[in-house]
Order: sequence, then C-alpha cells, then structure tokens
Amino acid sequence: RARRGALARQYTYRVLNTFPHDPEAFTQGLVVNAGRLYEGTGLFGGSSLRRVDLESGAVQQSVEIDAEFFGEGVCQFGNTIYQLTWKNGVCFIYDIDTFAPMGSFMYAGEGWGITRDDSQLIMSNGTATIRFRDPATFEVTREIEVHDDAGPVQRLNELEYIDGRVYANVWLTDFIVVIDPETGEIVSRIDLTGLLPVEDREGANVLNGIAYDFDTDRLF
Repeated sequence: RARRGALARQYTYRVLNTFPHDPEAFTQGLVVNAGRLYEGTGLFGGSSLRRVDLESGAVQQSVEIDAEFFGEGVCQFGNTIYQLTWKNGVCFIYDIDTFAPMGSFMYAGEGWGITRDDSQLIMSNGTATIRFRDPATFEVTREIEVHDDAGPVQRLNELEYIDGRVYANVWLTDFIVVIDPETGEIVSRIDLTGLLPVEDREGANVLNGIAYDFDTDRLF
C-alpha cells in the first residue's frame, strides 16, 4: 500500500500469513526456489545453509560452515547455491539438491547480501555500493552507488531481485529500499515499522531476509 513521500514512493505492509521459524537461526539470507525455502545463517560457530519446510519451520537439510566463517547472504543460480561470508572474503558454492560443495570464490571486502538477475550475481557489502558479478568467475562486471535525494544510502544488507528492481534490507532500520539496478536510485521504500516487536529487538535482532516466490507471487 503506497503513501506519499517527499523523496521516494513510500509503502506500508499487510501481513497475509505467518510461519514458524527457528529462533536460534541468525538469518542472513533467504531464497525461495521451486517451492523450496533456503536459508543462510550467520555467527561464528553457528553458520549454516539450510533447506527449511515453510509450513512447519522444520530444517529438512543443512550443512554447517567451519567455525572460523561467519555466513552471510545466499542466492540460487541455476543448480547451485552461493553463500557469502562476512569478513573472510570467501563465497561458498553448493549443489542445490545435495548441498555438496562445488568450490568457492575469493573476493575483496565484506560480504553481506547477494541475489541475482537472469545473468549476473548482485552483491552488497554493507556500504552504499552494490556490485554485479559474473556467476562463472565472480569477477565484478560493474557497480552502482545506491542513493536517494539526500545522497548515498549505507548499510545495505540482504538483497532480492524482483521484477527488474533490487530490494534491500537497510541494516538497523525497519526499511526495505527498492533500487533501480541501472542508476542506483531508490525508487521506493517499504516501511515495516511494527512488524518486529520491541521485545524481540535485543542485541542484533533486526529485520533481515527477503525472499520472493515467483510461482505464487508471495514476498517473504
């Protein structure tokens, strides 16, 4: 639901359904593919890649990451899952069905969120910069600076690509920004104030994780 804003179009939200979720999972990335929910979790010693049953919240399949790594965003591309790490500069690659390791890529800087369009990976690093990468080599093909009328917008976190736009959680806020991937301009915002209760906001507990189900037109 849209309301007028001075800078970009502003949206509120309506909850259509809720589903159980492991409260110990430090959610860093969400993906829905072919009706399956994939989740990347973080924390040193607690990071994993999981396939989760949406209706029950049960973990159906998982692989843990070594304790030296802090898992971050995940995305599906073809028959693989990519999973970033926060400060290790490593992107892990898994078979989407078996979670068998299929190699890794190295990158400079931090890893936060990752999504993809039809041909490229799209990655955030906690700044206002979003980089586009070749899925076969992980090389940067181009980058944009995300901005509104007031300037660069920092702390871009989990990403999702929907209908030609990049959706991004802004860490430590209740906002998702919707970004033009060609120009970096924020074209709209989703204000999720009230979705996360105050009593659930201890420590690093904030809104994070966006997943879009193309088959059913559902946004998680």
